[in-house]
Amino acid sequence: MLWIWAVEGVCWPLWGRMAMWSLRSLLLWEALLSAAASSTQVHGQVGGSVLLVAERPAGFQVREAIWRSLWPSEELLATFFRGSPETLYRSRFLGRAQLHSNLSLELQPLESGDSGNFSVLLVDTGGRTRTQILQLKVYDAVPRPVVQVFIAVSGDTQPPKTCQVFLSCWAPNISDITYSWRREGTIDFGIEPSGLFTDGQVLRVSLGPGDRSVAYSCIVSNPVSWDLATVTPWESCHREAGKKQKDVCIDRVAPETENPLV
Repeated sequence: MLWIWAVEGVCWPLWGRMAMWSLRSLLLWEALLSAAASSTQVHGQVGGSVLLVAERPAGFQVREAIWRSLWPSEELLATFFRGSPETLYRSRFLGRAQLHSNLSLELQPLESGDSGNFSVLLVDTGGRTRTQILQLKVYDAVPRPVVQVFIAVSGDTQPPKTCQVFLSCWAPNISDITYSWRREGTIDFGIEPSGLFTDGQVLRVSLGPGDRSVAYSCIVSNPVSWDLATVTPWESCHREAGKKQKDVCIDRVAPETENPLV
């Protein structure tokens, strides 16, 4: 985690009757610092937990700490004053926030609406302050994808005893995912970009008799999870040769006119 803002030489009031004024001053000062700060991204998964790390340089002895949610709503989440942590503040994280001894904040279980910006303000024993901004993005777990095999109608230019197929992959009820393909059983798992369409969801391959056992896997992923589905497309070519089946595309396809998306 990178420190993105540091202000030194600021002295805060002593504890006692001025404690409440001190807290308000810290919150105001943090708001001013946060407005000019950039954020560091942190990823979490729905139903899991995430640790928002409060980093501090060597020799920085923390006297006070304040964790806040900045966006989509401004809320006080946790504080550390006079050696005592407190997380019982009215916010959407009430009952789901834990302040650790190292002043990092753990949130669990995560919900899809927890994505947003967070800040932590640290004050050392000399009155120096440091602020971190963290941007949390919460993702759903990736489900098992579905792969369909579509057979292209043979044309005059297609070599004999070959089968051209289009493999279509999709993951239901989810967004913010990436599609990729690999040919199983080979050292080089890479797929030529010219065979990819629709942002990687569709793969075009040409199969011959030597590809009877060749399998292709569609991999769907996001920053926190992934899953895959594997098919052996030659089996669909074999079934199509004897009998047309459901899920087989019977319209003629002209691959040379396609515009691959890479």
